[in-house]
Amino acid sequence: MRTGVTAQCRCALGRARSDLRCVERALAALALAASLAAACSRSSGSFADAGTASTAAGETGKPAGTGGASASGPASEPYSYSEALAQAIMFYEFQRSGPLPSGQRNNWRGDSGLADGADNGVDLTGGWHDAGDHVKFNLPMAYSVAMLAWSVYEYQAAYEQTGQLAALLDNIKWATDYLMKCHPSADVYYYQVGDPNLDHAWWGPAEVMQMQRPSYVLTPTSSGSAVLGETAAALAATSLAFKSSNPDYAGECLSHAKSLYDFAESTKSDAGYTAASGYYSSSGFYDELSWAAAWLYLATGDQTYLGKAEQYVSQWPTQQQSTTIAYQWGQCWDDVHYGAQLLLARITGKSVYSESVERNLDFWTLGYQGNRIAYTPAGLAWLSSWGPLRYAMATAFLASVWADSKLCSQDRVSVYRAFAKAQADYALGSTGKSFMVGFGSSYPHHPHHRTAHSSWANSMTVPANHRHTLTGALVGGPDQNDVYTDTIDNYTQNEPACDYNAGFVALLAQLTNRLGGSAVPNLAATETPSNDEYYVAAAVNAQGPNFIEIRALLNNQSGWPAHADDQLSFRYFIDISELLASGASAADLTLSTNYNEGATLSGPFAQNGSPTIYYVTLDFTGTLIYPGGQSAFSKEAQFRISAPPNTTYFDPSNDWSFAGVAPQGSTPTENTRIPVYRDGVLLFGQEPPSAPD
Repeated sequence: MRTGVTAQCRCALGRARSDLRCVERALAALALAASLAAACSRSSGSFADAGTASTAAGETGKPAGTGGASASGPASEPYSYSEALAQAIMFYEFQRSGPLPSGQRNNWRGDSGLADGADNGVDLTGGWHDAGDHVKFNLPMAYSVAMLAWSVYEYQAAYEQTGQLAALLDNIKWATDYLMKCHPSADVYYYQVGDPNLDHAWWGPAEVMQMQRPSYVLTPTSSGSAVLGETAAALAATSLAFKSSNPDYAGECLSHAKSLYDFAESTKSDAGYTAASGYYSSSGFYDELSWAAAWLYLATGDQTYLGKAEQYVSQWPTQQQSTTIAYQWGQCWDDVHYGAQLLLARITGKSVYSESVERNLDFWTLGYQGNRIAYTPAGLAWLSSWGPLRYAMATAFLASVWADSKLCSQDRVSVYRAFAKAQADYALGSTGKSFMVGFGSSYPHHPHHRTAHSSWANSMTVPANHRHTLTGALVGGPDQNDVYTDTIDNYTQNEPACDYNAGFVALLAQLTNRLGGSAVPNLAATETPSNDEYYVAAAVNAQGPNFIEIRALLNNQSGWPAHADDQLSFRYFIDISELLASGASAADLTLSTNYNEGATLSGPFAQNGSPTIYYVTLDFTGTLIYPGGQSAFSKEAQFRISAPPNTTYFDPSNDWSFAGVAPQGSTPTENTRIPVYRDGVLLFGQEPPSAPD
C-alpha cells in the first residue's frame, strides 16, 4: 500500500485550505488522504478529480442529473461502471418470490411462495426475498425500492445510456406490485411474510420451501408506522420513476402511498410491528414520516406534505446530550433522516438541512469537530461489522447527489465525489478483491445465500461449491482491517441483501451519469447444470439362483430450477432371452418389494413391443421428492425380480439396467441405465433399444 499522498490528494488538500476553517479541515483532509492513498493510487479518480459543482436542484428539488449523458467517457475508468450497474440490477431478479414471468434472464430461478398470504385469505405472492434467506421483510424491501426509485429520479439518463432502465423499472415494479398487494384496504397492511426462525432453520432453495410461511398484519390498533411510512416513501418515489412511462401505474402507486401515509401518521405507533423483532426491529418512525412526506411532496406538489416533512424534524435522533441532528451514522433501512434532510435541503434551501447534510458527509470524509468515521487501511469507510459496504455505498450515493446539487459547498464538491468514487472502487476490487459476485477476476464464490448455493441436503456443506453464480450481489464486506473470509457460513461479511444492493445500484448510476457509460446488451445468467438433477443410484441388495434384489434410490437434486415432484418414477429394464430359451416367459416372473418409501411396483411390461426387452416400474406418484434434505431428496425402494422357485435359468447379467449396478454390499451408485420419468415422460437416463443390445 502506498503511504504517500498522491498529487490528486494534495490537490484536494489545497482546496480544503481555502475554507474559512482552513487549519481544521486541512488536517482532516490530510488524515483522509493518508487513509485513502492506496485507493487514490489504484484509481484514476481522487478527491480532486471531480471538478466543480454542477447545477442541480431548484426550489422544487428537481435534479439536474436527468438531463443527459456526461461528456467524459468510460475508457479512462479502472472499472466498467456500466457493466457493474447492469449486474447489480440483475441481482434483484434472483431475489424474486412468487410466480416468475416467462423470458426471465436466468434458468435457475423458479416459482416460489405461491401460497403466501393464504393463511389470511389474501394473495401476498411476489416481492423479494430479503437476503440469503426467504423471508419477505417489508421494511428493508420498501427502503430498497425507495433508494432505487430515487436513483431513477436523479439519474434516469444513466439507465437509458446503459440500456438498463427497463430492467430496473421491471425489478422495482416486481416489488411495488407486492407492496400494494400488502395494502388491501386503507387501514390494513401486511408487513411481513415468513417466520424468520422457521425460515432460518432450513437451508435449501426457495422453490421447494415446505415450512409454514405466516403473514403478519398491521391494523389501527396494532400499527407499525415505520414500515408504513417506508412503504409510502417507496411508492411515492416509484410514482415519480413511472410518471412518464406508465402514468396509470404511477397514479396507483401514489394513491397507495397517500393512504399508507395517513395510516402511519394517524397511529404513530410501532406496537404492532413485532414479527421482525431481532432481525429488522425499528428504532423509531419519525424519520420515515419525514422521508415519506418529502417524497409525497415531490410527487404531488402539495405543500401539506412539505409541512408534515418538516414538522417531524424535531423528533429526529440527535447527538447525545445535544440538539444537533444526528450525523454519525448513515442512510439505511432503519434511519432515513439522512436522505430526508437532503431532500428537504434541496426543496426548501434552508441552511438547517444543508448544514446537517454536510455535517454527516464531513463525518464520512474530512471529519467534523474531531469526529470521523473509521477507515480500513485500504480505504473503506467502515461503520459497522455487519454489512459495512451497505452503509458506505448508501452514503456515497448521498454524497454524490449532494455534490451534484448547487447547494453543496464549493470546497466540498471534489471531496464528496472522490469519496463516493473511492468507495465504489473499493467494492469493485481496488484492493484486488471484488465484493460483488461475478464482477472482476476475484470475487465471492461462497455467499451466504440458500438458493444460490442450492443444497439438496439441507446442508451448507453439500454441495461443496455453489451451484449458481449470484451475479451482481454485493456482500457485506470486510472487517476494520480489510480482512474478509469468503465462506458460506460467514453471514456478517458474506451475505448479500436487497438493501445492500440498493445504495450500490444508485451509486453506480451516478458514476455512470458523471463519468460516462455504454450499453450492456444481452446480459443473462443462463447456466449449464453442474450435476445430474434426477437419477437412480443402485446396488445389488441380494441375489440367488432364481432372483435379483436391487436396492435403488430415486434422487431429486434439481437446481435449474429446483423442483418439488410427486409424479416421479423409474424403470428397471431386463432382457428375458434366457427365459424364452428355457421355455418360460415374462409372465413367469414375480415382483416384490422389501423396504419401500412410497413406490408402487408394477410390470413386467414389454418395451415398445419387444419380445425380449421388458421393464418393471417403481412409481412414486403421490410421494413428494424434493431437494430439501436427506430424507426429502432421495427415496428408496428395495425390489426383487424372481423366476419360479427351484429354477436356475434366470440370469440378470444381460439386463440393460443391471450394467452399472454396484455389487452387493457396496454403496449404491448412479446408474444412467435406470431412467427416471415425470408423469411418464423421460427426464433422465437411457432407455434400451427395442432389440437386445
